[in-house]
Amino acid sequence: MAFDAMTRESFLRRYAQGAALLRQAWDEVPAEARTWRPGAGRWSAHEVVVHCADSETYAAIRIRLLLAEAEPLVVGYDETTWAKRFDYHASDPELALRLVETARAHTAAMLDRLPEEAWGRMGRHTQSGPYGTDDWLRNYGEHLEVHAAQIRRNLAAWQAR
Repeated sequence: MAFDAMTRESFLRRYAQGAALLRQAWDEVPAEARTWRPGAGRWSAHEVVVHCADSETYAAIRIRLLLAEAEPLVVGYDETTWAKRFDYHASDPELALRLVETARAHTAAMLDRLPEEAWGRMGRHTQSGPYGTDDWLRNYGEHLEVHAAQIRRNLAAWQAR
């Protein structure tokens, strides 16, 4: 479903604020709790932050594909495989956070310059089918909020262990 202007503006604000929410959640986690996993197959706060960096860099490309290409194809990926294959615990979480902040700021500035008629463009997602600019904004407007909450749940579980 396409967004009206007020809904889109709300998601654009959420998108622009997401990196700060992620950073704040990360800063609340003591160093000794950052690589702790709340269970088998669950991610540590460290892994969540690195996932967000990978996701945000890909998100920046996805929206540009949707806005600029004639027949955009958005390729899905398996985030669990990426976390294992790229050994997220070996990645520097501070670099990951700075990448999230930079990718978000750069993309948010681009989105702010878009004319209204740029919205509503459609492409195809390899995993979910039709995928448009509002689908992208809905997903990524919430994405870092979801992961900031995940980090806080990890912290609460670590404290209660």
